[in-house]
Amino acid sequence: MSYQLLHTDGSAKRGRMTTVHGVIETPVFMNVGTAAAIKGAVAAPELHTLKTQVELSNTYHLHLRPGDEVVKAMGGIRKFMVWDGPVVTDSGGFQVFSLAKLRKIRENGVTFQSHIDGHRIFMGPEESMRIQSNIGSTIAMAFDECPALPCERSYMEQSVKRTERWLVRCKNELARLNRLPDTVNPDQLLFGINQGGTYTDIRIENAKRISELDLAGYALGGLAVGESHAEMYETIAQTVPYLPQNKPTYLMGVGTPENILEAVERGVDFFDCVYPSRNARHGNAYTNHGKMNLKNARYERDDRPIDPLCDCPVCRTHSRAYIRHLIKSEEMLGARLLTMHNLYFYNNMMEEIRNAIEEDRFLEYKKKKLAGFAAGEEE
Repeated sequence: MSYQLLHTDGSAKRGRMTTVHGVIETPVFMNVGTAAAIKGAVAAPELHTLKTQVELSNTYHLHLRPGDEVVKAMGGIRKFMVWDGPVVTDSGGFQVFSLAKLRKIRENGVTFQSHIDGHRIFMGPEESMRIQSNIGSTIAMAFDECPALPCERSYMEQSVKRTERWLVRCKNELARLNRLPDTVNPDQLLFGINQGGTYTDIRIENAKRISELDLAGYALGGLAVGESHAEMYETIAQTVPYLPQNKPTYLMGVGTPENILEAVERGVDFFDCVYPSRNARHGNAYTNHGKMNLKNARYERDDRPIDPLCDCPVCRTHSRAYIRHLIKSEEMLGARLLTMHNLYFYNNMMEEIRNAIEEDRFLEYKKKKLAGFAAGEEE
């Protein structure tokens, strides 16, 4: 693995990460396929036409169904879902947060109840690494706790210290797994996760300590979980300078196009979020003039593409009126077309961001993009 910092424009980074499964040009948006599938009926091979570079799947969900041993037996996730590019798997740590009513956290790990049938599951750093090794992703995320916000300072300090100890265990276990003869991907990489909520002093000290482990990359976790956008942006700005600049920086689970632009300005270069597909399933499209609700009656006889400035496969062929009809009729094709458009919009925006950074005009680009979002569409 290598990460080259090709150019900077202020704190914005233009990088290139070379992995065993392909090159990742950054800043990059990773398209979320929770259960090894993009919600919205988009097949993995189609992702290339949408400018996708990286697919991200969920360790916890794949462990439950079909089972990580099944994925391993099928040759790993890339062969299983017919995707030939890089894959990132989260660690299952976010479920420590999202399944708060169903879990118990101890030093050795976390006991869950399955959201499917209620059976008890134990996952700690070693278990998370073994599951991700079976899945065979390009990049494995360290097992961590993501405390809900607001959070008492005393608990946050204890949680972050425990997450640091878990990270060392993750690093040691993945190194062991990568040496095994039957490992799906012996070149699997590990990203550590910075935690600390909105306590920037805790974040900074944590960033310093985990940077000493010399991992393949570092993520900012525990944001967009209850704090304001202003608090999130300030936390990013204060923390990123203490993470290695010669490694990729990943803001987990964020977010809107506006969030991405603000975070890029503060030095982040990896992103993921379910918004493109989730909003598509509710009839919403991301465009250069803001988010559109295609259910609106004004589009009933509108023969224009979703976004006249977009060159995606959907905008080249289908009208707003037709897509509105599909959504109103609850036809699966409507969600599929909007998902394809939204993924293309995000990925194309990342390409524009990379070009703007290379040409030292990122702030100008950001200002123009945000103004377009705010102005909305002309009647």
